Formats: sequence, structure tokens, C-alpha cells
Amino acid sequence: MEIGLSTACFYPDVYTENSIGKMKELGFNCGEIFFNTPSEYEQEFLKVLIEKKEFYKFNVNSVHAFSTSFEPYLFDKYDRRRHDMLKHFKKVIKAAKMLGASCYTFHGMRYTKFNDLDRKFVIDRYNELSYIAMEYGIKLAQENVSWCMSADLEFLNFLSESCTYPIYFTLDFKQACKANIAIEKYIKVMGSNMVNLHINDRDENHPCLLPGKGNLNYEDISIMLKEICYAGKGIIEVYNNNYSSYDELTKAKEFVSGKFNNKTEN
Repeated sequence: MEIGLSTACFYPDVYTENSIGKMKELGFNCGEIFFNTPSEYEQEFLKVLIEKKEFYKFNVNSVHAFSTSFEPYLFDKYDRRRHDMLKHFKKVIKAAKMLGASCYTFHGMRYTKFNDLDRKFVIDRYNELSYIAMEYGIKLAQENVSWCMSADLEFLNFLSESCTYPIYFTLDFKQACKANIAIEKYIKVMGSNMVNLHINDRDENHPCLLPGKGNLNYEDISIMLKEICYAGKGIIEVYNNNYSSYDELTKAKEFVSGKFNNKTEN
């Protein structure tokens, strides 16, 4: 498994366009681009990102948007609001395509009780979003997020079983911890449709730590990922207060590579 890094690890200290050079400097050849504000998925800014990506020979695995600004409203029943938010969604999809990404890490709906959902409306929205993504060759990768519907295993099963188009997934370890749901349960539900992986660690007092700083059993997780034939990349994603020096990110990469590949990457 190739190990990458998310630009979110540098927020808010490093601008997104400068994150690519920083990741390359730290030994990462791939990663996830997190758009921190809508202007970062506009065409003029994307030209800058593409220049940086090509200059540093950096592979963009996935993109992630400033999701709270529009994603929940893609499921709003007020048509005008939903259509306006769809414009943002399409821009992010186009940005993913331009950057050469394979998938879009998606948060989606805010949490509500599963039985209270208008299920036909929800499925219609996911079919629309998945189709738009497919037109650009991008996989819509639903992430398990503790404050979203996607924390709910029943909801994820519902999407897998009910959507016309394939639903893909991003698994995030820290979000499973925050939801108090075992990682293996998410792996079982996501199965072969998991296309992206957010790697971090945790302990009894901290839901997010650098890999190797907590008590996650990476050996067991590695076995489970092999069982579902996971062939995607592993993206280290932590908060900027989870480390005190950039060297720690490089060491985290070496740790994860050793656990998931049984060797250290060069």
C-alpha cells in the first residue's frame, strides 16, 4: 500500500498550494487535497495547484471539500438551495478530474435518525450525485463521519443496497473512534467498494493521534483490509495539533508502511 498525506494536516498554517511541496519534501509522493474554502476549487486557483503537482511530480489520490459549506444542503428539500449547492458539488468534481484524482471524499448528510429519513428522496439524491461524478470518471467515496448519517452502519448498508449506481467509501479510523463503532464493522460494510483510507491513531483519551502514538492494532486492520482485497492508497490524516514537528509525519509514514506493507518504503 502506498502511503500518502492529506493537506488537511497542515491547516491552517500552510496554504493548500504550498502543501504539495511540503509533502514532497517530507517524502510523500501522493496525497489528498483538502479545499479549505470555495475559492480553492475555482479554475484560476486550480491552475496553480496543477502547476505545483506537475512540478513536484506529485500524485493527487483524492480531493476533499470544505464540506459543511454545501454538502448537507445537497439533501435539502428546498429546491433552489439544493440546486445552488449542486453548483459547488460540480465544481469540486471538475477539480478532482483536473487534478487527476480518482475519488472525492464525501461527508454528505448531517446525522438524523435513520427511521426519520425520506429514503426515496435520499436515494434519488445519491443517484444524481454518483452519476455526475461518474461522468467525470470520479468515484464518490462516502466517508464514515461521526456527526453525519454516514456514521450509521444501517445507513451505509442502505446506500449499498439501494443506489442504482455504485457507492464507494472512504474509511477514516478517527471518525470510527468518535462514533464509538469498531473499525472492523465499517470494513465489513464497505467491503470491496472501499477506495480510500484515512489513517490515524487513538487512545482512551484522544480520538486522533499520529499513527504509532496510540493503541490501534494495525496488524489486525491490515489483515482485514487484505481480506476485502483493498487496493487503494493509505492517506495519513491528522490535525495540526497532533504533532509538533514535520519530521513526525515522515516517521508516521515509515511506521504505517511497516505495518501495512511489512517493510519500510524508501
